[in-house]
Parts: sequence; C-alpha cells; structure tokens
Amino acid sequence: MKNGGASGAMAQTTDPVCGMRVNPATATESVEYKGTTYYFCCDGCRALFQADPVKFLAKSAPAAAHAAPKGAPHTCPMHPEIVRDGPGSCPKCGMALVPMIPAAPIGAEYTCPMHPEVRSPKPGNCPKCGMALVPVAGAQEDDSELRDMKRRLWVSLALSVPVVLLAMLLPQFGGHIYTPAAQRWSALAQLALATPVVLWCGWPFFSKFWLSLTNRSPNMYTLIGLGVALAYLYSVIGVVAPGLFPQEFREHGGAVGVYFEAAAVIVTLVLFGEVLQLRAIGETSQAIRKLLALAPNTALRLEAGGREVEVPLEQVQVGDKLRVRPGEKVPVDGTCVEGSSNVDESMITGEPVPVPKKAGDKVTGATINGKGALVIRAVKVGADTLLSRIVHMVAQAQRTRAPVQRLADLVAAWFVQTVIAIAIVTALVWALYGPEPRFVYAVVNAVAVLIIACPCALGLATPISITVAMGQGALNGVLFRNAEAVEKLREVNTLVVDKTGTLTLGKPQLVDFVVEGGTPEKDALALIASLERASEHPLAQAIVTGAENRGVQLAPVKNFESVTGQGVHGTIEGRRVAVGNRRFMEARGGVPQSLAEKAEALRAQGKTALYAAIDGRTAAVIAVADPIKETTPEAIKALAAAGVHVVMLSGDSRKTAEAVGRQLGIEEVIAEVLPEQKLDTIRALQGRGRVVAMAGDGINDAPALAQAHVGIAMGTGTDVAIESAGVTLVKGDLRGIVKAIRLSRATMRNVKQNLFFAFFYNALGVPIAAGVLYPFIGLLLSPMLAGAAMSMSSVSVVTNALRLRKVAL
Repeated sequence: MKNGGASGAMAQTTDPVCGMRVNPATATESVEYKGTTYYFCCDGCRALFQADPVKFLAKSAPAAAHAAPKGAPHTCPMHPEIVRDGPGSCPKCGMALVPMIPAAPIGAEYTCPMHPEVRSPKPGNCPKCGMALVPVAGAQEDDSELRDMKRRLWVSLALSVPVVLLAMLLPQFGGHIYTPAAQRWSALAQLALATPVVLWCGWPFFSKFWLSLTNRSPNMYTLIGLGVALAYLYSVIGVVAPGLFPQEFREHGGAVGVYFEAAAVIVTLVLFGEVLQLRAIGETSQAIRKLLALAPNTALRLEAGGREVEVPLEQVQVGDKLRVRPGEKVPVDGTCVEGSSNVDESMITGEPVPVPKKAGDKVTGATINGKGALVIRAVKVGADTLLSRIVHMVAQAQRTRAPVQRLADLVAAWFVQTVIAIAIVTALVWALYGPEPRFVYAVVNAVAVLIIACPCALGLATPISITVAMGQGALNGVLFRNAEAVEKLREVNTLVVDKTGTLTLGKPQLVDFVVEGGTPEKDALALIASLERASEHPLAQAIVTGAENRGVQLAPVKNFESVTGQGVHGTIEGRRVAVGNRRFMEARGGVPQSLAEKAEALRAQGKTALYAAIDGRTAAVIAVADPIKETTPEAIKALAAAGVHVVMLSGDSRKTAEAVGRQLGIEEVIAEVLPEQKLDTIRALQGRGRVVAMAGDGINDAPALAQAHVGIAMGTGTDVAIESAGVTLVKGDLRGIVKAIRLSRATMRNVKQNLFFAFFYNALGVPIAAGVLYPFIGLLLSPMLAGAAMSMSSVSVVTNALRLRKVAL
C-alpha cells in the first residue's frame, strides 16, 4: 500500500487481508481508503477489505502491543536494582538481564491448511479457497539468548567428547600404542578441538569474567573464568613450549600433562547449567505472560446509529459502549448497561464458578462471557484496567528483594574472595607437600576448588522462588506488592479484619419486616420505602432497594424532614409516616412492648432495627443488616486451622458486632471503634508481641494497613487501601488470605531448601576439591566432576523453585 499518486512504485507491499507480499506494479486489485492505496492478491481479499477496512487495518496492531519492544527496560533476576534499556549482562553477577515486563505470547491465530500465508485473528474461511481456517500456535517471546546458548552447548558437546576420549582412553592402551609421538599428536588434537570450545563456546563466560574484574564485583563468572583459563593456558603452554616446564611439572614418562578435557568439559557443563537457568527464568515469568495474553486484541464498539465497528483494543476510550457476544472476552473494565449473562472470572479471581451479570453490574476486562450477550460501557481502559494493574504489580513485586536475600547476598559477596584465597592456599600446599608431580596436582586441585565453589546456586536460591511464588499468586487472585510481604506473611499469627466490606458484603440489605396493627404488610412497606427514598442514608437506600425487589410501587413524598441522628418523617398520599430509632418514636407516641421486644431480638442477631410509625402510631419494625459473605465462615475456619488468631474490628454497636462474631466463631471482637482508633488497635496488638496482618477495604483503613506487619487490601475496595497494603486480594474474598499464607509458608520453605542445596554443595565440595581426603582415602575431585557438581547445584535450586507452581492453594 502507498499514498495515492505513486501507483507505479515497484516496492512490494503487504495484502492487509491475507498478509501476502504484493507488487503494486503487477497487482490487479486495489482500493483507495482514506488517501492510501492498498493492493490485494486476489478479488476475494479486495472484497473482504472493502466490506470492513477498519477490521483488517487493525488486525496487526494488537500483536505489536504484546511484544517487549527493543529498548524495553531489562533487569537482573538477582540484582533488581540493575536496570538497562535493553538486553545484556548484569555488571554485578554477569547473569542475563530479563525484560521487566515479559513479552506475552500473541493470541492464537487462524490459518488455511491449503494457504499457510493466510492468517486471521479469528475463525472464518480462507479468502483464496474457501476452506475453514484452523488455529495455529501464537508467537512466543524473544528467546534469542537461549537459542544462542543452545548452539554453543551443542558445539561444545560435540567437540568435548573426542577430547575426553583422547585424554582418557588412549593412555589405557598401554605403552606400545601410547608412545611419545602418539602423546604429542594426541595433545595437538586436543588443542585443536578444545580451542573453539574454550574461546567461542565459552566466550560469554570470559566476557562476564572480565566484566566482574572491571566492575570490581567478584561473582560466579570470576571463578569460572579463572578455572577454565588456568586449565586451558597451562595446557597450551604444555603443548607449544613443553621445555619451559621444570621436571616437577612433568608426568611419569617425562611428558607435560595437559588438561584440555577439563577446560572443555567445564565449559560444556556450565553451558548446560546456563541453558537450564535461562529456561527456568523464562518459566518464572510465565504467569505474567499468561496474564498479558488474557486481553483480547479487539473490541466491538457501538457507534452512533447502532452500527458495530471492530476496533483495536488500544482505541477504546472511556465511555465507549461495547458489545460482548457470547463466548467472547470482555475487552475492558466497565459497567453492564444491557443484557444478562454469566461471566467466567476465574482468570482474575481464581474462582471457577461463573458470576451472574446484569445491567448495573461491573465487569472486568479479560473475563469470558457466557451464553448471553452484553453491552457494556468502558470505565477503565489501557493501563487503568484491573488486568494491567495486576501485571504491573506482579512485575514490580518480582523485582523486589526479600529480607532473607540480603543474607544470601552478604554471604555471596565474601564467598568468591574466600574461595579464591582457598584456591591459592590449596595450590601452595600441594606444591610444597604434595606427591609428584606436585605442581601438576597444585594446578588441578586449585582449578577444581574454583569451579565447584561457583555461587550461582546461592545467588539464585531466593529470587527464583520469590518470582515463581508471585506469579503463582497472581494466577490465584493474590497480589504481593513486594518480596518482603511474601516473607513476612508466613510469620503472621494475628489477623485483624474490618467487619464491613471484609467479613460482610458492605451493602446493607432489608432482611426483616414486622408489622402490627392491621395495616397490610405490602402497603406499610410501600409507605415506609416511599419516605426513605427521599433520604440519602445508606440504611434508607437498603430499605428502598428491598421494597423494589419485593415489587412494591413507591409514591411521592411531601413535607419530608430529617432529624439528624434520629429519623425522618413526611406525608405519602395523605398519610403521616415516620421512620427512626426508639428516641424518635417516643416523641411520637411511644413504642408498643411487643415491637420493642422484637427489635431487641433482631439486634441480638447483629441486625440494625428501626421503628416505623403510620398516622401517629408505631406499627412496624424494619431490620437492616450487612450480610456475611458466603465464603467468610469457611475462611475463618481455615485461618484457625492455620494457627492464625482472628480479631474483628467494627464501628457498629457492641451488641451487633458481637452477634456477627458469634456467628463466625470469632472470639475477640473490638466494637464501636472510630476510624482513627483502628491504627491504635494495631499498635496495641503489636505491643503485645503479635505479628499482625490487617485486612480492610476503605480509605479509613489505609493507616492501619500501613502500620500492620502485612496489610491486606480487598481488591473490591478503594485505591488508597490497595496502595497502602502489601497484599491485595483481587476478589475481596477472605479465602484469598488463606491462599496467601499457604503460598508464603510454602515459598519460605522452598527458599530454605534452596539455600541448603547451595550451601550443601559448596560446603561439601570445596574441601574435597582441595584434597583434604587424599591423605586418608586417596580421593581427589577432578575439575570435570567439580564442574558437574557445580551445575547440578544450580539445576537442583531451579527445579525445586519450580515446584511452587504445583502448590495446592
């Protein structure tokens, strides 16, 4: 395609329908749209484009949004403070930098079995042959570094095997074959084979080794570089200039021993470990990529006049009306304005049961519509949607450091220098006191110490587990703000919960209505609700909603008046109506004993009871309550089983709060708490030595959430509460706290296991590599075995961390 007027251009363009390359000079089909000429491979593609040009011009736009752009910020898995504009190596530890927000796989595409060049973002028929399109796998994130390491690994393996065979097997045939001439040719062959292994396959390690020296930041590549370089250079000099070596360096028979096989095999094993680590680090970001891939590419926007236009997701604006057809994904966060359906929200909340949606209900982007059709109004788009905020929080949290990581970092910082010192001491001891050829033993054992002590497993132990855990939490509706929240949550033994909106729905409802004196119940409710419709009080709104749900018709009110803290009164259809507390009613004729007793019984059940008077006589009791969430009792029991003591805070009367506490089995209830007193309550519990988590959802909860050891915000609450908390429950369900605690405990167990694996290999391997067992049982650890042990320590740590993806929450 090109701007009109230059139709003779020879440069090829792309058919916007099927994606084929088309030469404008020879194309027979073209269409001009908005000043641009588009060329097509056939009449079928041209006809499809003319029918809906916006659809095909938008088709390729969403794909670009899924890929991490070049220049996207990258960070180090072990040192999150390191941030660069693109890929590279960490200047502190040499590890490969990874995208701060990984690329998401592009959603599934469809192609034609006969014409694979035809691609479409949705099912349909091939424009060339009419066959039904079939799904193909979407593109994956950039894995160029992993592919490069794999290439180096295969080359290294192919060249290392003959080096090992020459070094190990040839001497076994005896002196009649292993002559000085054969030794010479064997050494030259090993040199030829090992050189590309060390210099090309192992080049990434040497560049990182040099980086560690220039940055004065010793790390695992310092040890790898020293060990491989020492073994290789020693062997090269032994082949090229054997006369430089004194007799002490020669083996039996007078030849200088070469260790090309050690250098080559170490490079191969380290490459193997690198490939496994790159794969694992890619898998740790799988949760974010899954989340990113949830968003649909396009939305069906309703234009003026009722016309439906498919537009790219990024073109959706706040206030747009969008149609969501059966089985489609909800494009953005919004409010349902038409239709009804059941929406699968499991990808956001982790709950498998679809949620009924009707006009007025909120819907979340990336959730899946059921069998009904919906029309929604966009409320949050782009980075403001819940899915985008989740992705941002998870990506940001995965780059934070757990307190336990500081200990590992401190140990690793001293470890490399200590190992180098041990290697020097090992070389000196063997050179002075070892058996002949003692200088050879000195070099070999020093190399073994350097290789086996590589602290890569130690550095990965904590961040790999934290990263996996946070991704797993996100997929289950639990968002950790930082690594410290993951670590601290496992220690929590006291959970403070705000009653309204946390234990309860936070939406008062009319639950009981008792009438005396002969007035029909429906008529009485109609008069009371008509009066309350003029009030702004939340309890009044609950009464109105309850009456409307019961099919009651409301009438206009006259002479409405509100008495602060007591009640309201007015005239409806000529009848005097008043609703309020007992004090309000006493001033209007009193309350019959029977109604007073019923009101007291309702309050004992945790309900708020109001009186209603009709024509000057108290005739009814209305009970309004904030219903307990269906999932709350189950969550309270699970928390008790986990050893967590639950404390309920409430601003309600003590009687009402204690009634709710009894229903849920909560023994400690703190009632009549003002918003500013919540912070004092948290401090008092902490003063008693308790490790406190606070769960809340309102603006007035924010100070208490920040004061608690771990603040837990309900995702259904205010943004201020969410910003103040260390953990956010997407669904606002207390069972999410149980999931979060289980995940926290499993993660810290996993971290401890990883640290054990890392320290175990090093603590056991370094003394053996240094040769402490040689005087007793003649055991030495060759550099090759040291390299294998070092790689296995990293493999064990990574494999163990990935087990967190299988934790039952």
